[in-house]
Amino acid sequence: MKAKKKKKKIGKRVAVIFAVFILVIFINNSSYLMNESTEDPVLLAHVGMAQTYPMDNIKNDTCTAERIYEPEHPYIGNTIPSMEAAFEEGADIVEFDIHPTKDGKFAVFHDWTLDCRTDGHGVTREHTLEELKQLDVGYGYTADGGETFPFRGEGVGLMPSLDEVLNRFPEQPFLINIKSNDSEEGEQLAQYLSTLPKERIEKLSVYGGDAPIQVLKEEVPGLRVMSMETLKSCLISYESVGWSGYIPSSCKNTQLHIPEKYAPWIWGFPAKFLNRMESVNTKVVFVAGEGKWSEGFDDRKDFQRIPENYDGMIWTNRVDRLAEIVKE
Repeated sequence: MKAKKKKKKIGKRVAVIFAVFILVIFINNSSYLMNESTEDPVLLAHVGMAQTYPMDNIKNDTCTAERIYEPEHPYIGNTIPSMEAAFEEGADIVEFDIHPTKDGKFAVFHDWTLDCRTDGHGVTREHTLEELKQLDVGYGYTADGGETFPFRGEGVGLMPSLDEVLNRFPEQPFLINIKSNDSEEGEQLAQYLSTLPKERIEKLSVYGGDAPIQVLKEEVPGLRVMSMETLKSCLISYESVGWSGYIPSSCKNTQLHIPEKYAPWIWGFPAKFLNRMESVNTKVVFVAGEGKWSEGFDDRKDFQRIPENYDGMIWTNRVDRLAEIVKE
């Protein structure tokens, strides 16, 4: 009888300890107990102001220029006019894509090949910058299955170089996307970025394949970088210990793209998680859905899904719409 009572008593103690442990974890990771943020979210404009398209049934080889919505503005993504418009509309940071060229430069362009968007043909990086400058980057856009091409003739000479973008916007922050997993591309970009002053590097981030990002991480101190490897390294470690408030070293001085689908499973998301990452010089970008195919928060309905107290970066394809909603 005494043994039974003792066993019962121990069981109660264990239950109380476990309940207290769960309560501590909840309090330590709850954003509900934090003061409401007075900061606006940071708007990250994907390729500036660009033409958007339905995200359903997209594959790696889908030509998205052939399926755009009826145009509501005159801008073509990844061009200087589209970036100017994005910043004017309220973007805090602009994302753009780069490819190395045959003559050792970097061209700002989205696709691996030229055939979808332009009047050119072949692999983008197999051309010189001068050759790419001759192309019409608005050539392939159509909203009606090829009956009309509203931007044909409007994009001649609008493919900029990386140099041109950074010179045109010397103070603005950018997120640069390397479109390959080539370590040599990382070397080339590292050499280029190393010529820039420290203050400029601090306003740039780069993401892309594991190999070039590893090179940049080693060769350009102070540059925030992200690849699938760095993202997984941080988040897997954080999920194992983040409940305690501890931040793994793999989460420091980097950038994290957090898909909406997985955000609820991250300790302390949104406010506690953001504060923890900010304390180790890491920026957080919230992306819509599963984060595939550049899904963004692009209208009022999307914005309503963003958690309260989230004041980090938001990925959007329609910064003009989202900036208006944030102002409200």
